[in-house]
Amino acid sequence: MTGRARGRGGAPRGLAGSRAKKTISLALQGGGAHGAFTWGVLDALLEDGRLAIEAVTGASAGAINAVVMIEGWLEGGTESARAQLETFWRRISLDGRLSEGQRTLLGGLLGYWDRNFWADVFAHALSPYDTNPLNINPLRDAIDDLIDFGKVRACRDVKVFVAATNVWTGKVAIFRTAELTADHLMASACLPTVFQAVEIDGQPYWDGGYMGNPALFPLFYETVSDDILLVQINPVERRETPRTAREIQNRLTEITFNGNLLRELRAIEFVTRLIDEGKLSPREYKRVLMHRIDGAGVLDEYRASSRLNTEWEFFLRLRDAGRATAQRWLEANYDELGARATLDLRAEVS
Repeated sequence: MTGRARGRGGAPRGLAGSRAKKTISLALQGGGAHGAFTWGVLDALLEDGRLAIEAVTGASAGAINAVVMIEGWLEGGTESARAQLETFWRRISLDGRLSEGQRTLLGGLLGYWDRNFWADVFAHALSPYDTNPLNINPLRDAIDDLIDFGKVRACRDVKVFVAATNVWTGKVAIFRTAELTADHLMASACLPTVFQAVEIDGQPYWDGGYMGNPALFPLFYETVSDDILLVQINPVERRETPRTAREIQNRLTEITFNGNLLRELRAIEFVTRLIDEGKLSPREYKRVLMHRIDGAGVLDEYRASSRLNTEWEFFLRLRDAGRATAQRWLEANYDELGARATLDLRAEVS
């Protein structure tokens, strides 16, 4: 249920731009290399400077983007946050610091959505415990090298919520700012067909996208701002019927990775409608104002295999598309922030 946040006596500080006037929370989806689109969105929001970010919730690439951005901001403000995001995407690119072997493994991490027939057979016959017994994860190397997690854990200005899936219980796990380590990010981005489960305090975790991509509910209960801006990079609709085994698997993955998000959006729409009808008290229940920036019309044109594309020029194309999309969204919707939702939830979930 969408309960009202406690302790709403003062405005949050948040990750603030140089001209910040309005406070929001961000919800960042994961989606492999398509997370470079989210990089572009964040870059445009930071450059614009009119928003303060109270909290960020994310899964997989969304969680990584969030932590990279916040660590950079702690180092030197919004310009440093923008630079840190660029540094991260450069390092994991084909032209970055990773060795050829690391890039091959990273391609598996980013591209498990798209495998040919024989690779599918191979993947079903052997697990990562067979194919990667040393559990080598090049993404972790890049994260360890770039992020000062002690600095992130000490941050009190921005709340971070990282989603992972508990393998034993099948439930979503939310890791918060004060506990974050590289293990938590790797758990959030752990694709079970590629990497062994990440163990934290004796429990195994897989990719957060299965149960929360991203998880919205922490923003209902633990933030002051009513505005949530969702950055969505996995298409909800595709007006075509998949026919090949690969196409079917790709679409199943997209549906799975959007499933819990749609359920949470449906809950927000339900509670909002009851508040508007006077059946629930706004003093007891938070009236969430949902907004969305998505890759519709941009990412839809890319084949699922592009999620494994680690070429720097590809990252830049997605970044530029994300920047342009965010700039258009700000121009059209900035004045609505704090006043009304710009995402029609009834149409979205009907």
